[in-house]
Amino acid sequence: MDKANDTAELEAILFSAGEALSVEKISEVLDLGILQTAELLRRLNKELEGRGLTVRKVAGGFQLATRPEFFPTILRLGKVIEKKLSAPMLETLSIVAYMQPVTRAEIENIRGVNVDGPVARLVELELIEEIGRKKIAGRPIIYGTTEKFLSTLGIKSLDELPKVEKNY
Repeated sequence: MDKANDTAELEAILFSAGEALSVEKISEVLDLGILQTAELLRRLNKELEGRGLTVRKVAGGFQLATRPEFFPTILRLGKVIEKKLSAPMLETLSIVAYMQPVTRAEIENIRGVNVDGPVARLVELELIEEIGRKKIAGRPIIYGTTEKFLSTLGIKSLDELPKVEKNY
């Protein structure tokens, strides 16, 4: 296969996946080596310069995405529905992101209110997930953020979250 077809095939894979794919997964699908795949990703991103799409590295993988500067235009076209998170959901998500692994009771202790609703909605939106059970009486569920959380924020890892000052 020639280089133009290779990049076209990569573009099709990234478009169809709809989520970040690791270099290993892309290599497997394209039946190429890791180095060849990395070079192909670089080449595709270069070909997309000045256009509406880009290859974005997020959540430990690569994703075909709209360039951020065009998001307002997409919103005007009505093609994207902005999902707003309520204040309780944002507070709960922040606690999970910074304190994970964390139980519902620990979140409630920090927030001072019941978090059943926000936790259920964040799980439904796939921003947090059950990552196990705490080895204490009652074996409560422990939660952590997901790859979708990283992808939604456009970050590669939790290390990229803003640092917060602890006032306790």
